[in-house]
Amino acid sequence: MNETISTWDKLSELLIEGNSSELNIFIDSLSPSETARAISRLPEEEQARLLSILSPEDAADMIENIPDAQAADLVEDMPSDKAAAILEELHSDHLVDVLGEMDQDSSSAILSKMDKEDAEEARKFLEYPSDCAGGLMISEYLKYKVDQTIQDVLNDMQLNRNEYMDYHVLYFYVVDFDDKLVGVLRMHDLLFPSPDTMLTKIMIKSPHSVRDDSTLKELEDFFDEHHLFGVPVVDSQKRLVGVVLPNAIEEEVNKKKTKTFLRLSGIIGGEEFRTMPLLSRSGRRLSWLSLNILLNIIAASVIAIYQDTLSAAITLAVFLPMVSDMSGCSGNQAVAVSMRELSLGLVKPGELFWVLLKEAKVGIINGFVLGILLGGVAFLWKDNFWLGLVVGGALAANTLVSVALGGMLPLILKKLKLDPALVSSPLLTTVTDMCGFFFVLSFASAVLPQIENI
Repeated sequence: MNETISTWDKLSELLIEGNSSELNIFIDSLSPSETARAISRLPEEEQARLLSILSPEDAADMIENIPDAQAADLVEDMPSDKAAAILEELHSDHLVDVLGEMDQDSSSAILSKMDKEDAEEARKFLEYPSDCAGGLMISEYLKYKVDQTIQDVLNDMQLNRNEYMDYHVLYFYVVDFDDKLVGVLRMHDLLFPSPDTMLTKIMIKSPHSVRDDSTLKELEDFFDEHHLFGVPVVDSQKRLVGVVLPNAIEEEVNKKKTKTFLRLSGIIGGEEFRTMPLLSRSGRRLSWLSLNILLNIIAASVIAIYQDTLSAAITLAVFLPMVSDMSGCSGNQAVAVSMRELSLGLVKPGELFWVLLKEAKVGIINGFVLGILLGGVAFLWKDNFWLGLVVGGALAANTLVSVALGGMLPLILKKLKLDPALVSSPLLTTVTDMCGFFFVLSFASAVLPQIENI
């Protein structure tokens, strides 16, 4: 039996025994990826039993090690009071991420069973977009008033040491009586001054901070410039509302890359796991595939127009998919570059002519080289110069079209407020197929006597 199977089999055995302490020790021994994989292979009833056997604290620790979408699926089927007990133990950023993956009815039911203060804080965090400072910040930080001393801080830390053990305590924040940020202290700032020293005497005044509506790109730029372990987040009134950690930025960037990849691959609606409900997974894929049927019918209609030419020179059928596929690959490269530059702010949606000029140059060179290569193959295969000219010329022309269009499509769609990652690929595929078929068959029609019956 291989190691992977034994991992979830062992988990299943421990569930049957019902020993929560042994179960927790075993889960703690697994890596996050092993935990997620083992849980995903358990039947639904065993997944539910797993959460019911573990204490809320242990269940929360386990949930923090698995993807948010998977955690949401596990929790939202539980009774709302039990789900609330588990989610209350999560760090604020994970709590909001998991709630954000649920439908509104499920998340509202769970929030209604949570501690009022925790629920109110979660609702406030959920109002922010997930990719801004407010959506990425945590609420587990330490702040003190301007009239407090080092001894006050030490007393508070000692009194609440069990609660603060899980906090990210590298900085202490000093606020005025309106909760406005006025200073920051580092851990070692508390070690050497006299205990009765006022915090305002040793704090760093006017510290770096970010607004709660700061974008992900602005946060990336901030941490690239300032190598800090965290940055305080303030609202429009300069009041301290949270702290953003660098790893939260990295995780969100990776999530965005994953979502973009999934959309480009035709998976709509966010992350998909094979443990999700069958109809949900099917729907996420069909919504894109159904659109593709219509687009491919449009592309195939070009062949119907030139069916007499295709019948007279059946060899062309071999090269039709080659021309469209190779051109499509060239176009997708241009799409990827434009989407990357859009995300980095290196190009704006209105700069179509500049992008067209840059991509057309690449399209001409690459089209010429690829056209000679494929045209040469056609010539050597059938010993027919005209066939090579038709195939090579069609590929060269279609490469130029696909590269130019691929570079501009994301900018056009962005300007129209459509999702470039979702729409660019099917549109580009349709156009490159349609143009590729048109170039091959129209060029062939022009020299049909020279390539007929080959």
